[in-house]
Amino acid sequence: MSAVTPPGAEPSPRQQPDTGQPDTGQPDTGQPDTGPAGAAPADPVAWTAARLDDIRSADRWRRCRPFDANGPAGDRDGTSLVSFAGNDYLGLSTHPSVVGAAVAALGRWGAGATASRLVVGHRPIHDELEVALAAWKHAEAAVVFPTGYAANLGVLATLGGVDCRIVSDERNHASIIDGCRLARSPVSVVAHNDVAAVDAALANRREPRALVVVDAVYSMDGDEAPLHELAAVARRHGAFLVVDEAHVVFDHPPATLDALAAPHVVRVVTLSKALGAMGGAVCATSDVVDLLINRARPFIFTTGLSPADAAAALAAVGVAASPEGDERRARLRSLVDRVDPASPSPIVPLIIGDEADALAAADALAARGLLVPAIRPPTVAPGTSRLRVTLSAAHTDAMVDALVDGLAALDLTPRSPR
Repeated sequence: MSAVTPPGAEPSPRQQPDTGQPDTGQPDTGQPDTGPAGAAPADPVAWTAARLDDIRSADRWRRCRPFDANGPAGDRDGTSLVSFAGNDYLGLSTHPSVVGAAVAALGRWGAGATASRLVVGHRPIHDELEVALAAWKHAEAAVVFPTGYAANLGVLATLGGVDCRIVSDERNHASIIDGCRLARSPVSVVAHNDVAAVDAALANRREPRALVVVDAVYSMDGDEAPLHELAAVARRHGAFLVVDEAHVVFDHPPATLDALAAPHVVRVVTLSKALGAMGGAVCATSDVVDLLINRARPFIFTTGLSPADAAAALAAVGVAASPEGDERRARLRSLVDRVDPASPSPIVPLIIGDEADALAAADALAARGLLVPAIRPPTVAPGTSRLRVTLSAAHTDAMVDALVDGLAALDLTPRSPR
C-alpha cells in the first residue's frame, strides 16, 4: 500500500530517515524540546549531560576516529586497514591532475575565498567550474555551493514555501529532510520509489505549487529512483522534480537523460564523492540558477568554496568526462559485479538486522584488515542494521579478493533492504 501523508498534514517523524539527531526513543518533531507544560526551565548543562546519557544508554555512542590514508588503504588506531567505507568512487581524490590543480590554485589564490560569492569571494575558477558542470550535466547553467548539503538546503528553501507541497521519498537523505523543514512547506512523505504514491500526493494537493524530491541513488540502500517515470509525473502535475545525484557514478540510460534535461528538473550534484573533491552544485535552467544566486540563503550568507577545492573539482570533471573516466567507471563496474552483480551502484548493503550482530560482523572484518562500517539506527530503520560496502576504482583486485573472502567467511551475501 502506498504511504502518503494526507494533504495539509505534516509527515510523521517515524516515516523519515536519519534526521541527524541522537535517537532518544522519542519522535523527532523538528521543534525545540521545551519539556512538559509548566515545567521549570531546564539547566543547559544538565540538559546536555542528560542527552549524552540517553545516547550512551541506547548503546549508540559515536566518535570520530582518525583514518590516516591517501587512497583506500590507511591506518586507524595503529591498525592497517583497507577501507570499503568511503565515497571516492572513481578514485579521483588522489588523481595527479586533480591534486595538481588544487596545488596550483593555492599558489594563485591562497587558501580560502575570503568572503561570500556575492561580495569578493568569487574567483575566475568558480566561473570555469560552473560552466564545466553545466556542460557535463547538459544544463543551461550551474551554481556551486560549499557542500552538497548546503545545495539541497538552498534549492528546497528557495523553490519551496508555504504555497508549495513537497513530496519526499521516505528514504531521502538528511539534507533533503532538513531542506524541507527550512522551506516551511507542507510535506508528503511517500513510500520508497512508489511512483503511484507520488502521483496521488500531487493530484490531491491543495497548494498551487508542488515539488518532488528524491535521491537518484539512495546512500544506505544503493538502489536507484525511477527518474524517468518521476519526471513524467512531475511534468504532468506542473511540479518541479529535484534530483540529488550525490551518489550517481554510472551513466543514466538515454531516456532518463532526456527526461532530466527538461526545464522542470533541477539536478543537485556533489563534488566530494565521484569527483573526489569538495562542494556541491545545482544544475538547472538559467532562471532557476539566477533565482538561487539571489534568494538561496545557504549560498548568499556563507564564504564561497575555496579556490583549491573548485580547481580540484574542475580537474575531476575533466577526467570524469574523458575516455579515462569511462575506463574508471568500467573498472568500478567490474569490481561491483564481483560483490553484487545486481547492484546498480557502488553501494552494496548487507542487511543483518540486529545492531549487535552488525557491529560484531564489522569487528570480524576489521580483524581481517577490512574497514566495512556497521550502519544502525537512527541512520537506518530499526531491524535493518547492516554493513555498507562501497567500492572504488582505486581498489586493487587483491583488496576486493580479501573483501569477497571475508564476506564469505561470515556467510554474508547482499540482499535487498526492502
